[in-house]
Amino acid sequence: MLEFDQAGKRFGEFVALDACSFTARPGRLTGFLGPNGAGKTTAMRTVLGLVELDSGAVRWQGAAIGPQQRARFGYIPEERRLYPRMHVRDQLVYLGRLSGHAGPAVSRTVDAWLERLGLSTRAGDRLDTLSHGNQQRVQLIAALVNEPELLVLDEPFSGLDPLAMAAMSEMLAEVAAAGTTVLFSSHQLDLVEDICEDVVIINAGRIVRAGDLTELRAEVPQRFVTVRYRGRAPDWSRSPCVDVVEQRDGEARLCVDQGADLSAMIAIAQRDTDLVAFAYEAPTLSELFREAVAT
Repeated sequence: MLEFDQAGKRFGEFVALDACSFTARPGRLTGFLGPNGAGKTTAMRTVLGLVELDSGAVRWQGAAIGPQQRARFGYIPEERRLYPRMHVRDQLVYLGRLSGHAGPAVSRTVDAWLERLGLSTRAGDRLDTLSHGNQQRVQLIAALVNEPELLVLDEPFSGLDPLAMAAMSEMLAEVAAAGTTVLFSSHQLDLVEDICEDVVIINAGRIVRAGDLTELRAEVPQRFVTVRYRGRAPDWSRSPCVDVVEQRDGEARLCVDQGADLSAMIAIAQRDTDLVAFAYEAPTLSELFREAVAT
């Protein structure tokens, strides 16, 4: 388990991390979310020893993190750090051996991942001749080649097309299912909602939400209602304590205060249109995110 315990970091007058506490659990995908500049990259770099905390601690399996532990971590930085002119397979074997694994074992692992990700035919090519998506796949193999216990991935889906995103999502789910702790940042909330069990939301250096995604969604004080109708759109402004989240022909998604009189709201809507369906739904991750960073 990866644990942040009151972690704090300043860069001059700027507070990058402000008493951050959260955990990323083994065997689970944890999405690390926040606006630009919220502190995600700084937090991730502290795990790898690239940034030194001013206060608090980051622990792995309950103990301080040192070189021996980091040799069992995999990392994809926000700015990709592979050698563009080096051949793909040679580079991956080299990186695997740097982690302390024996050459034959590393070679077998690299070949297996190249095969798994459809890159066997490009193993002898220079990295800079590959497409962006294939370079991302190579970067992922570089993070996996030492068979890590912890994966820390900073925007691993950035710039990928939908097919590449789906392939990487499937791969990360498999790695987590095998027992690896996976912490990754992303601005693609729909993707995070689809594949993550846990979520951590950071804003202005502080953790504002953290935990099981299903439980976090249940804790949102507002209720969300999807209404489907025939005819013209209801005039929701006549319904107190109701905000229109999204509206299109024949359907509206509403945010409703807990104290709102839903029967009165339905009655008002029925004066304008023919209601077809009316259903409670949990907030989406995007709605949870907006609520969290607005408080």
